[in-house]
Amino acid sequence: MTVLELTEHGTPLSVSLDDAVGRALARSRLVEAEPDTVLEGRWRVRAKGIVGVATVPVSGDDVITLRIAPKIPVARLLFLLGYSRGRRYWRPEHVQVDKDEELLPALARLFVLQADEAIRRGLLKGYRLFEDTALIMRGRVREAEQIRRHHGRLIPLEVAHDDYTADIAENRLLRTASDVLLRLPGVTRDVRGQILRLRVRLAEITPIGRGASLPSWHPSRLNARYHKALRLAELVLRAASVEHRPGTVTVHGFLVDMARVFEDFVTTALGHALAKSGGYCALQASHHLDQDNAIRMVPDFVQYAIDGTPLAVADAKYKAEKPEGFPHADLYQMLAYCTALNLEHGHLVYAKGDAPHMSHRIRNSGITIHQHALDLDQASETLLADTSALARRLAAPL
Repeated sequence: MTVLELTEHGTPLSVSLDDAVGRALARSRLVEAEPDTVLEGRWRVRAKGIVGVATVPVSGDDVITLRIAPKIPVARLLFLLGYSRGRRYWRPEHVQVDKDEELLPALARLFVLQADEAIRRGLLKGYRLFEDTALIMRGRVREAEQIRRHHGRLIPLEVAHDDYTADIAENRLLRTASDVLLRLPGVTRDVRGQILRLRVRLAEITPIGRGASLPSWHPSRLNARYHKALRLAELVLRAASVEHRPGTVTVHGFLVDMARVFEDFVTTALGHALAKSGGYCALQASHHLDQDNAIRMVPDFVQYAIDGTPLAVADAKYKAEKPEGFPHADLYQMLAYCTALNLEHGHLVYAKGDAPHMSHRIRNSGITIHQHALDLDQASETLLADTSALARRLAAPL
């Protein structure tokens, strides 16, 4: 088994690889891989914006393992992940990991700590709907199913009933995340032992089947002690789904898309900073560029007045888009947003180092597009302060 150690968006490595391995890497689309034009028998491999660990099948039982480290410290990345999908679940002091720890072991350690805290007082119980075929009446009859399956016979009965049980969505998420972490390579022995102990306490809980949708849960006072652990469980299950299919190759592993992480952090943090400014904010709000509603647009972040009038628009871009022939695609996109939303200012937010901080006043339009840069490699408190300053710029552009 070949193991490649890479860094996100790092310098391409010239690696001695069989052509079959190189082609498998190229097909996976997790990294950029092409034959080295200078050195025969070698491939140039470069990580893109996906970090974590993954195994890529080559032929038969042969696999190649990719270990892709993020550019920023793991503790910072875990903090950013706390804002994933429009939620904020832990403060900077909750994310305490060793400086040199890798992403997967660190996330596994954090999950075990939060899950143990969640179930320390016993497993949460609640009502869950069960549907069953029975010989006695329990709950209520599913009339449509009764007629479809039994054609007027009185028994058996197709019934639905609610049971008060620990086998609810919250515990099923914890159980399944524990199972997944135990299967992944790279989890340290001590953390694996803690997961096994956690798994014993969840032994009677039904795991979520492979390929099935994750059960929904809703934050409430009753499940408050579970919130952080559930957020981590969802991160584990989405990043470590059984099959990733970025290309024509099935990839197993734990993978995090840094562009999505950055987008979630920027939009959620801006929403929190502007929460008291009046109106409301929307993430991924759908709009149309044309009057016939044929050209759909989905800006990352829009702030609205109470009456629904757009007040500000922003898009998060982890990397500047510079496709051949369209070197300023991000600016064109923001110009379209501002035009359709009737706004004089638009904001593009980049990770520091991927675009300069500047403003562009567009000819014959009265529209100004601002490019901002956030430094992710700094203390979490400073990063949040910079994001609050950015929110003030959105509320009162210069």
